[in-house]
Amino acid sequence: MLKIPQKVIMQIAKWVSDLDRRRLLLIIPPLSILVFLSLSSTPLDSFFSLRSFIFDHAQPPAFNSSDFVNSPLSGVPNQWKDELLRSRMAVCLVGGARRFELTGPSIVENVLKVYPNADLFLHSPMDRNAYKFSLLKAVPRLTSVRIFNPEHLNETESQVRVLTAANSPNGIQGLLQYFNLVEGCLQMIETYKKRMNFTYDWIVRTRVDGYWNSPLRPENFIPGQYLVPPGSVYGGLNDRLGIGDFNTSKVALSRLSLIPELDAAGFVELNSETAFKAQLTTRHVSYLTKRIPFCIVTDRSYGFPPSRFGVPVAALSSPGPLNGAKCRPCTVACRGQCVADVMQSLDKGWSWTEWENGNLELCDASGEWERGWEKIFDNVAGKKSASVRKRFADLKKKECVEDFNEMKKRVFEWAAPPPEDICGLGLGA
Repeated sequence: MLKIPQKVIMQIAKWVSDLDRRRLLLIIPPLSILVFLSLSSTPLDSFFSLRSFIFDHAQPPAFNSSDFVNSPLSGVPNQWKDELLRSRMAVCLVGGARRFELTGPSIVENVLKVYPNADLFLHSPMDRNAYKFSLLKAVPRLTSVRIFNPEHLNETESQVRVLTAANSPNGIQGLLQYFNLVEGCLQMIETYKKRMNFTYDWIVRTRVDGYWNSPLRPENFIPGQYLVPPGSVYGGLNDRLGIGDFNTSKVALSRLSLIPELDAAGFVELNSETAFKAQLTTRHVSYLTKRIPFCIVTDRSYGFPPSRFGVPVAALSSPGPLNGAKCRPCTVACRGQCVADVMQSLDKGWSWTEWENGNLELCDASGEWERGWEKIFDNVAGKKSASVRKRFADLKKKECVEDFNEMKKRVFEWAAPPPEDICGLGLGA
């Protein structure tokens, strides 16, 4: 008499539980035949055990954030991406345009086009590079643009106590301007969602000067936890990117308004990164770090090789996730064992980033960008990004104005100077 062993039934159940509905439809017919052929000689308890396992596991398992974090990338992330594409998402893009003709196309391709349901909010100071934002006419959903003339922010007593001017290029004022950029973008998001009468599920906060060398993947969206990159912590948390649901993001982006709470909690002399960590911990927001494929393109010069508290500047050609480390297009000056020697000499709690497995190559950033950097960038970024760079090198004011006018037709809220002023400041007559 044929009897299906309990061990076999358990194995089939485990197999079925890992399948989606479409795969299940493919396996039910042969399983049914097997059951039918064996039914006359199979004890009823074994048959009903098999039937129970098959149909109890027919539905895909409910999403669990802890399972998702610990799972391999096969299967679940694709399901989760489908869920993300059905969700409401805001991308908060902040900072000065600087080299946006280099970084902008990578943000469009690796963030905005990966999640075409995301609403883009741009918050940036008006300067001679702001005309470069005209390339955003290509984004899927341009929701709100605020380009403002920067003004001095009065420093309160609590801000002076809580924050430190040390290691900030523009002192406490520089921190306040940066915090104002970040929280101002949150206010833009709040205004829009109230007018539209809905709440965002996710907010991605990233910087204008971030260069992405691969897509932002679904596993970086973790319900109930705020995600930041590792490295470059300067005693706190890396604040160059943040991803979270609406509640965790609201705390993370409230850079100015939470300073009185930090003051009341006794925090003093915080830099941007330590203040960021203090915000999350005082509000009991859970956070985690994951490696993210972007870097911050910088024009600043740094000593080479970097000392214990120095700043390593990654070559844009580095193959691995750079987690928001400083970078530039350069001829590689340090790789392999050289990188190991440099990175092991740095203080891990300061300006440090992942470097193992050949993921990092370093520039000698002790001077200005080298001659011929354009060719290096084009080779790294590819033909599409190279064509954007070349177009902006020869962009005329008239073309710039036309692009901004096209953007204005699509945007929900435009709070910026006239396109003629934006383009004229950077491109002249």
